[in-house]
Amino acid sequence: MKFRTFIIGYVLVLAVFLFAKRHSDPSPQSSDFSNVVDLTRPGMGTVDQIPAGRLTAPLVVLDVRSNAKNNPGYQISVEDIADWEQIHGEIPPHAVVIAETGLRTNSNSSGYSLDAARFLVEGRGVIGLGIDAPSIESSASSAADKYMQSHGVYYLENVANLDAVPTSGSAVVIASAKLHNAKPRQ
Repeated sequence: MKFRTFIIGYVLVLAVFLFAKRHSDPSPQSSDFSNVVDLTRPGMGTVDQIPAGRLTAPLVVLDVRSNAKNNPGYQISVEDIADWEQIHGEIPPHAVVIAETGLRTNSNSSGYSLDAARFLVEGRGVIGLGIDAPSIESSASSAADKYMQSHGVYYLENVANLDAVPTSGSAVVIASAKLHNAKPRQ
């Protein structure tokens, strides 16, 4: 029994040592970082190359249901963001902002206005935008979509259960499908 305990302990120590050795050199020359792509430049990177650090972030839920209730083409505005910040404080840098419109039908054309997207990216440094609707793209927000893509901001669509998440103080972990060489939508 003591010999088996010794062997298990030895294997555990060896595993911890090998793990520590592999992860002790955070320099860019490390082979772990050979495939990292800077997604802040236009047209760079594929879905499978998004660094893990960009898939975990503070979560902000913009509840715009009252504004979007009778307007399926509602565009999230800088005013919506200002209203949120008056209550919760400034949106943290490197956050993912997801709008809860309450409009979950295919006829929904809600999205982010260009001014709102620009403010969130340049003014708050967000790394992702999302919406509870089936698509973040609409004819009215196509300029915002192009702007987001050109600045390496990913977007999330059809996000469910936002009413069960606090509007601030949460974190999100994005689990993107790892599709080899999958290009983001253009």
